[in-house]
Amino acid sequence: MRLLHTSDWHLGRAFHRVNMLGAQAEFIGHLVTVAREREVDAVVVSGDVYDRAVPPLAAVELFDDALHRLADLGVPTVMISGNHDSARRLGVGAGLIGRAGIHLRTDPSAAGTPVVLPDASGGGDVAFYGLPYLEPALVKDEFGLEKAGHESVLAAAMDRVRADLATRAEGTRSVVLAHAFVTGGEASDSERDITVGGVAAVPSGVFDGVDYVALGHLHGCQTITERVRYSGSPLPYSFSEADHRKSMWLVDLAGDRSLTAERVDCPVPRPLARIRGALEELLADPDLTRHEDAWIEATLTDAVRPADPMARLSERFPHTLSLAFDPDRSPDDPDVTYARRLAGREDQEIAEDFVLHVRGAEADEHERGVLRDAFDAVRVDETVREVAR
Repeated sequence: MRLLHTSDWHLGRAFHRVNMLGAQAEFIGHLVTVAREREVDAVVVSGDVYDRAVPPLAAVELFDDALHRLADLGVPTVMISGNHDSARRLGVGAGLIGRAGIHLRTDPSAAGTPVVLPDASGGGDVAFYGLPYLEPALVKDEFGLEKAGHESVLAAAMDRVRADLATRAEGTRSVVLAHAFVTGGEASDSERDITVGGVAAVPSGVFDGVDYVALGHLHGCQTITERVRYSGSPLPYSFSEADHRKSMWLVDLAGDRSLTAERVDCPVPRPLARIRGALEELLADPDLTRHEDAWIEATLTDAVRPADPMARLSERFPHTLSLAFDPDRSPDDPDVTYARRLAGREDQEIAEDFVLHVRGAEADEHERGVLRDAFDAVRVDETVREVAR
C-alpha cells in the first residue's frame, strides 16, 4: 500500500504579516496532484490542520475544498487533530464525511478503533489508528491515569492500539497517526510549546509493534527511526525553518511489512534567508546577491542603531520581513551577560533562578513542583480557553 504522509498545514496562518492562504491553496493542489499521479492508496494528515481553534472563514473554505478534491479523487484520507486544532470543531460531521472516504479522528476514546482499508495490490488489510493530540491533563481520566504526562497518555493509547491489532487477521499491517514531540526530533521556533511537568518529548519506543508511525507537530521533515517519521509542515512558518526542505513522505508498505520512503518536495513561494552584520556590510556584500529575492530576517550588529535601517535594507532586499538588533559588545557588558544567562533556558529554569536571586537559596523539590504545576496550569488553561472559543 502506498501512503502519502503530510501534517501541520496550519491553514489560516501568516508568515510575518504575509498572507499564506494562496501558498496553502497551491500546496493543496500539489497534494492532490501527487496523490493522483503517484497512484497513492491513502493520504494521512497528522494534525494541526488549522492554525488555531477558531480559524478564519477563508481557511475553513480552503479545508472544505481540500476535502472535496480528495473525495472526488477517490483516495481515502485519514486525518487527526493537533494541538492547534479544536478537536470538537474539526470532528463535526465526521460520521457523514467518513462515508466519502475522509476519516476524521479527533476523539481520544476512539484511539483503539481503526480505519481499515483493503490493499488493492492484494497484500491484505491495513489498519489506520488515529491518535489525536492528547493533552495529558484533559485525557488522563479517559485512560484511567492518576498522573498526567505525555509519555503515559500516549503509552495508554498505544496499549489500546496493540490490543485491537491483536484481534485482527494475521498479516494485517498497521499505521499510527500521532501528534507529539518524540525524542530525537528537532524543533523549530514555530511549534507551540506542549511541555508538561518539565517534559515535552516521549521515546519512540512508545510506538513499538506497528508498521509505520506518521508523526505531526515538528515542522522539519525528519526520520526518527525507519518506521517513525515526521513529514514536517509543507510551508515555512518561522525563520528558524530557513534550512528546511519542505516535503511529504511517500511511503510504500509492502505485504511482507518491508517499507520504503521517498521525500516529495512541496512548492514554497519564496526561499528564506537569515543575514547578520553591520548595515553597510549587508548592503555591499556581493555574497548576499543570491538572497535578494528571499524573505529576509536581518540582524544588525552596528554598535549604534543606524538611521532608517528597514527602508535601506528593503532597497536591496525588498522582501525583508524581520529586523533585529544585536550590537557587537564586549563579553563583560551587563546586557550580554544577562542575555547569555537566559539563552535556551526554559521558563521553569528562569523561575528557579529568580527564587535563588531573591532568597539567596535554591528552590527545594516541593517548591520546584509548585512552580512546575503553575506553569502547566497556565498552559492547560490557555488550551482550554482556545478550545472553548
